[in-house]
Amino acid sequence: MTAPVSSIRNLGPAYEASCAEIGIHSAEALIDLGADEAYRRLLQAGTKPHFIGYYVLVMALQGRPWNDCKGDEKKQLRVRFDAIKADAFDQDRSAFEEMMNQIGILVK
Repeated sequence: MTAPVSSIRNLGPAYEASCAEIGIHSAEALIDLGADEAYRRLLQAGTKPHFIGYYVLVMALQGRPWNDCKGDEKKQLRVRFDAIKADAFDQDRSAFEEMMNQIGILVK
């Protein structure tokens, strides 16, 4: 039997609904996917990037309070967040550029 995403500490019904929109329907599926990949998929689905939302997810999957992230750990998570955000939006840009190239508008 599977547990709902909202059964994970710090993740409520809104996060569960967002996860369902990208095909994550259980806590086990979210845990297996991991925070970085799940957050990247959320961004690609239209979630606005927000650092706190990302590190809440990371802390939740570690079973820690959402505000337990401090100091160097928080700085390292910020670097990961920035990389995930850049990757998610770079892929969107590449798809856009490909479409523009197909209709004869070259993107520089």
